[in-house]
Amino acid sequence: MNLNSKILGITQVVITSLMINAQTKESKLPGDPTLVSSKATIEKLISYDKGNFKYKVEDYFARPKASQFKISPDGLYLSYKEKDKDSKNHVYVKDLKSGKITKALVEKDDLIRSYGWLDKKRLFYTQDKGGNENIHLYAADIDGKNLKDLTPFEGITLNSVRLIKDTEFVIVSMNKNNKQIFEPYKINFNTGEITQLYENKDVKSPIDDYLFDRQGNLRGYTILENGLTTKLFYKDLQTGKFNLVKATDWKDTFSVISFNDNSKNKDEVYLVTNLGSDKSRIVLYDLKKNAIIKEVYSNPTFDVSSIAQAGKSRNYELDYISYNGIKNETIPVSKFYKEIHDKLTSEFGDKQFGIASSDDKNEKLLVVVDSDKLYGKYYEYDTKTKTTKLLFDLMPQLKEEDMAEMRPIQFKSRDGLTIHGYITLPKAALNGEKVPLIVNPHGGPQGIRDDWGFNPETQLFASRGYATLQVNFRISGGYGKEFQTSGYKQIGRKAMDDVEDGVKYAIEQGWIDKKKVAIYGGSHGGYATLMGLIKTPDLYACGVDYVGVSNIFTFFDSFPEYWKPYKEMVKQIWYDLDNPEEAKIAKEVSPVFQIDKIKKPLFVVQGANDPRVNINESDQIVKALRSKGFEVPYMVKYDEGHGFGKEPNRIEFYKSMLGFFAENFNK
Repeated sequence: MNLNSKILGITQVVITSLMINAQTKESKLPGDPTLVSSKATIEKLISYDKGNFKYKVEDYFARPKASQFKISPDGLYLSYKEKDKDSKNHVYVKDLKSGKITKALVEKDDLIRSYGWLDKKRLFYTQDKGGNENIHLYAADIDGKNLKDLTPFEGITLNSVRLIKDTEFVIVSMNKNNKQIFEPYKINFNTGEITQLYENKDVKSPIDDYLFDRQGNLRGYTILENGLTTKLFYKDLQTGKFNLVKATDWKDTFSVISFNDNSKNKDEVYLVTNLGSDKSRIVLYDLKKNAIIKEVYSNPTFDVSSIAQAGKSRNYELDYISYNGIKNETIPVSKFYKEIHDKLTSEFGDKQFGIASSDDKNEKLLVVVDSDKLYGKYYEYDTKTKTTKLLFDLMPQLKEEDMAEMRPIQFKSRDGLTIHGYITLPKAALNGEKVPLIVNPHGGPQGIRDDWGFNPETQLFASRGYATLQVNFRISGGYGKEFQTSGYKQIGRKAMDDVEDGVKYAIEQGWIDKKKVAIYGGSHGGYATLMGLIKTPDLYACGVDYVGVSNIFTFFDSFPEYWKPYKEMVKQIWYDLDNPEEAKIAKEVSPVFQIDKIKKPLFVVQGANDPRVNINESDQIVKALRSKGFEVPYMVKYDEGHGFGKEPNRIEFYKSMLGFFAENFNK
C-alpha cells in the first residue's frame, strides 16, 4: 500500500441493466426462478457435512467484528468498520485524543463496498444495488451529517476516482453521457457541484484512460484505436498541444503509474512497460523527450508494476517497489522506508506485512500482518519512537497452529511450459495419508493469478481434511507477456491441460486420493469446472460452478455497453465468433453444447444481478442438464451479483458446498 496515496482506488466494473425488482412477484425476478432449488434441497445438501470439526464455516466466513482501519490525514482520528448483530458493517470514527466514538456511515440493505478519508473532516464510500455494480460515490462528515450522493445518475459506473490533495475536489471518470465510454468530471465533495473536464467523442477509438497530475491538471490520455492499438498522448507544457508519445499493440504494456514530483523535470514519470522485455518492469521516463531516463527495477521471473511514493512532507520520494512473486515481495528504496522495513521484518519474521494507512506526515502507520496461516492483524507503528502496538486481530478464533500450510509448487506442463501454483495441505497429507483434493481454477482468466497468503476457502477445505490445488495456468498474469499470451485462444483447451497436469503432479507427490478429486471455481473458474467435468470426466468426482460461463456465444452477446470498445481484444483472448473455424472451436468448448459428456454431480451457484456473467449462463446449463434427467442443485441469491458479498449468503453457500463435497466423496 502507498504510504501517502490519496487515490481512492480504481474500480473497473461492468454494467448491465439488470436491477433488483420488488421480490413480491416471481415474474419480475431475473432469470428463471422456477429452476432454483428448494430450501429443503439446500438444507439436505448442508446436512452431509457431518463430523466433529474444530472449526465451522462461520469461523472462516463471518466477517470480522471490526475491520478496514484507517488513520485520518491529520492523525487525530481512527476509522473502522464494525459489525452489528444483523451482520451490517457500519463505519465508526474514534477521536484518538478524547476516545469518543461516533457512528459515521450506516450500512443498510446494500453493502458499503469501500470507504476512506477525503480530508480530515469528511469521508467517502461506494455502494451499488444488490451487486449490480452501478456504483455510486458518496461523501459524509465524520459525524454522518451532510451526506451527498456525488454521482446521482442511474445506470452509470465509475471507472476511476482520484482525490486532489489539499482541495475539496475529486476527479471521477464515469460513463454518464455514453454508456460505452468514460469522461472525467471534477466534483466538489462538500457541495456536490460537478464540472465535466473533457469530452470523449470517438466511440470507435475512445479515450480509455486519463492522466492527471497531483494538482488535478489533465496532462495526457490514452486512446484505444479500433479496439487493438493503444496510443498515449501527452500535453506539451509550453504549447498546450497533446502529442503522440507511443502507439503499442494492446498486448504490450506502456502505462504511466504517476508523475515523479520528486524531480524538477515536470515531464518525468514512473512507468511500467514490457516493451523490449518479456517481463513488465519499472522505468523513469521523460514523456516530452519520449525516452527512458533510467531503469528502476525488474525481475527475471515475475512482472513488476507497483511503487509507493511518499507525500508532500517528504517531497514525494520513492519509498518502495512491490510485486507478486512466489510470495508478496517489497523492495525498500527510501532511507525512511528502509528503516521501517528493517524494523517490521525483524519483528514479524517471514510473515507478510503492508502499510494499510497513514497520516499525512507518516507519524502513525497502520500495518497489516498476515501469512498463509494468519488471517490478519492490524498494528500501529509510531515512526518517531519506532515501536509497534497490536491494534486488532481480525480473526482471533482461527489459531495459527491449526491452520494448513499453503505450499508453492512448480511443474512442467505436457508441452514443456513451467507452471507455478500453490497447494494447501491438511495435516493428514503431511503425515502421509492420501486426502481428497479440491481443484480451484481462478477467475479472469487473462492477467489474473493466485497468490500466497491466508485463503479462507482453502483453510475451510483443509479443516475438513481436503487439500486445495491452485494452478496459475497459461494466460495467468504476473509471469510475463509470453506466458500470458500463450493462453490466448486456449481457454477450455490448453489452459485446462495445465490444470489437469497440476492434478497429476499432486497425485504423483503421494498427497491425493485420486478417486476423490473435485473441481470448483468462480467466474472463469466456474466455466473451468464445467469444462473439467466435460473434458476429463473420469478425473473428477464432482464439481461446483459459481457464477460461471456456460455458453461463449450468449456470454459474448450479453456484453454490456462498457465492454463493447474491447470486443476486438476479447476475440483475441477467447475466440473470434465471426471466424467459422474459431466459432466451431468456441462451440466445442462451450459446456452447454457438451452436456452429454457430463457424468459427475454438479452444483450451480449464481448471483441474480450479476452484470459480468448473466444469470442466463447458469440457467442454461441447469435447464439443459435437467432436460436430460440429470439433477442439478441450483442456488440463486437475488440480492447478489458476481459473487456473494453478504455474510448470510456466503455462509449458506459454503455450508452447501461442503455438504456437496462430503456427499460425493463418501459415495
